[in-house]
Parts: sequence; C-alpha cells; structure tokens
Amino acid sequence: MRLSIIALISFVATLTGFAAPATAFCGFYVARADGELYNEASKVVIARNGRRSVITMSSDYRGAANEFAMIVPTPRVLRRDQVKTVKPETVDHLDAYTAPRLVEYFDHDPCQPQLFAAPVMEESASIFSNRSAPDRNRGARALGVTIKAEYAVGIYDIAILKAKQSDGLITFLRNDGYTIPDGADQALQSYIKDGMKFFVARVNLSRHQVGKSQDLPPLQISFRSDKFMLPIQLGKINSAGSQDMLLYTLTKNGRVDLANYDVERIPTGTSVPVFVEHFFGEFYTDMFNRLAPKSGAILEYAWDMAWCDPCAADPLSKAELKELGVNWLKIADKNAGQDVFVTRLHLRYGKNSFRQDLILSETDDRENFQGRYVMNHPYDGEITCKAGREYVQNTRKRLAQEAHDLHQLTGWQRGIINRNIARSVPAIYH
Repeated sequence: MRLSIIALISFVATLTGFAAPATAFCGFYVARADGELYNEASKVVIARNGRRSVITMSSDYRGAANEFAMIVPTPRVLRRDQVKTVKPETVDHLDAYTAPRLVEYFDHDPCQPQLFAAPVMEESASIFSNRSAPDRNRGARALGVTIKAEYAVGIYDIAILKAKQSDGLITFLRNDGYTIPDGADQALQSYIKDGMKFFVARVNLSRHQVGKSQDLPPLQISFRSDKFMLPIQLGKINSAGSQDMLLYTLTKNGRVDLANYDVERIPTGTSVPVFVEHFFGEFYTDMFNRLAPKSGAILEYAWDMAWCDPCAADPLSKAELKELGVNWLKIADKNAGQDVFVTRLHLRYGKNSFRQDLILSETDDRENFQGRYVMNHPYDGEITCKAGREYVQNTRKRLAQEAHDLHQLTGWQRGIINRNIARSVPAIYH
C-alpha cells in the first residue's frame, strides 16, 4: 500500500489555564460555528512559554488508516519523551470554547416599564518498511539521509530524519512506501537548508483497532527553540485548492499575532435576523468565504481563560490545559485562567498564497475579542400603548437594517432574506 503524505505542518508554542463559567450577559447562547463547519480544516494548538514550544496537531484526514502518514519539519531531533498523543476531546473542547457564537435576546413588552434587564435563562517502534533495519540504514546513508531516531507512540510509528538534499529524502520516503506529491522537493530543500529535521509518523495497523474508531488521535511534539513559527509550505502541496487551518495559541501574556502577514478581525457584534438561528453554519461560512480572499488570516477569538461573555462552552480545566502543554500554572491558584491567554486564528491558503511560513509573535495585548452575533426577538404580545406603536416603527427599521447587514456580510439575496424575516416575526412588523 502506498502511503500519501497527509498533513505537513510544524511548530510553535505554549499556554493554558482554568476559568469559571461566566453568567454576566443578558441572553443565552444559541449556537456556535466550530471547526466542524470546515471539512478540510486541520487544527493546530500551540503552547509557548519562553523558548519551550508544545504543538498539538489534529489531522483532518478522513480515510483508511493504512493510507495515513504525516511529516513535520522540526528544529530538533525529538526524543521519545517529546512526542505523545492527546485525547481528541481536549482539542475539540478548545475548538468549542473559542468558536464564534450566536446569542439570543427577547424584547420586553414596550408598554411595561423595565427597571432592569434580567437575563433570560433558557512500546518499541516497528520498522517502517519490509526492508531489514541494516539494509534500510545503509540505503538511507547512501541517499544522504540519517535516521536519527525511531520509536512508537500510541498507534503511531515515529521516525526522525535528517537529510542533505531533498531528492535523497524523497527517494528514501518513496522506498519506504510513501507517495510524495509533486512539488515537494523545493519546499523540503528550503527546510533542509535551514537545518530542520523531519518528524515522520504513520499508523501501525497492528496497534490501531480500526473497527473500534476511525478517528486518529492528535499528535503532540515539544521542544525548545528561539523561533516561534509554523512551517506550512509542505502542507500546501497536498491540496488541489484552498485549505483551512484553525490555529489556537496558548500564551502567558497576551494575544498572538502574525509578524509577517496582516491579520483581520472577523466582523463581530452584528445584529442578525432571528431566522439565522436555523442557518448559523451557512451564515458563518458564507461570511468567512467573502472575507478570507481579502486577508486569509482572520482573528476569531482572543480572551484569557478566566472568563468569557458569553461562553460557547465551559473553560478548559487545568488538567486539559496541562495536556495541551501548559506547564506554568500553580496548583493552588484558584484563578489560574488569567495566566492563560488563548488566541484563535483561522487561516485559508492555497499554493499561490502564504508563500512564507508563519512567523508568530506574542504581544502584550489582552483586549478581549470574539466573533459574536446577536438575535433580538421582537415582542410578540399585544401592543396597545403609544410607546408600543413607536416600538413597532423602530423595530421595522431595525429589521430592515438587519436585512441590509446580513446581505453585506454574506451576499445572500435580499429577496430571500426579506421573505425569511417575514416568516419569522409577527405580522405587525411586516
């Protein structure tokens, strides 16, 4: 069986914490736009503390386990204790916690004065090929490839390779059963020139119970490096078109930015018609699709782990943060979430964009930001007072503005938007 190189990404760095659920907003959470909206979206979590980087890679690969392989450029030869697997649920929890969210409010009776706004609560490594180990090592040396280490981690067989030339590395990988995509030689050579090593992982079918689960557990690597960056050039080779990456960084001081690319913030705080509740996935993807070609790097969330308003999911526990590489939280600290700042970047790129690897920079900016969209249900009871009649007129204007904004954000046809609004609100507002 020929193995296709699936995900080629690499490293960055550190951080996470604990926070209590927030209940400060007047409304309740309805839906979230998480990573499952994007079928080709890989998820990378990077925790960085000083020079220490911990990178967790959750592949978007779907297919037979015997066709999966991953190669990742790394700055160091990784020891066995620097590689492990992580529970998929932990990465999914972080995705849910940081996902753009839709919140819901209900207008009160305009004929009844409101004194306050109350919230509505609703083992030993296996050999990678059939060749004997001595023959394989001799063949590697002849191609300018050194096998620096081999070991097993969970269901994966891991090899750490060093190469002198990309063509020798490609030949070695092909001899081991890998299918290397066209165009890989130039990207590989650039990493070889920079002294990078190559972390190669494949599923060991004797240890993977395919019948029990088709999901492959995320792989995590840790190392020390002065560089805070993420190689993405190899991963671009796999895709015929564009691909999405959700990049979550956990840091100690503040938001993570891209030093070599502009980052645009997702539109937020917009009021949308109430029918969007039933089409929130389509709403968010269409909005993102219109924005991504202008930037490619979009900030979707930036907040510490101490609180959120509103929360799309419960904050991660200290145990989960530790699993993702956070190593600076004190056990006795009850408000450790303040020391963990999470940034969520959504990147879309193809072969002809993002020609440089991502250079990351931790900033001191702790301004809270989230992709948040608001539904305001018009009052649906009887209206008899003068203030109520004024409310009806103002609500009609509000609905017209919501229709305009929705069209601008998504490109949806105005006629379709207006018909859906008419179906979802009382006739008095038509």
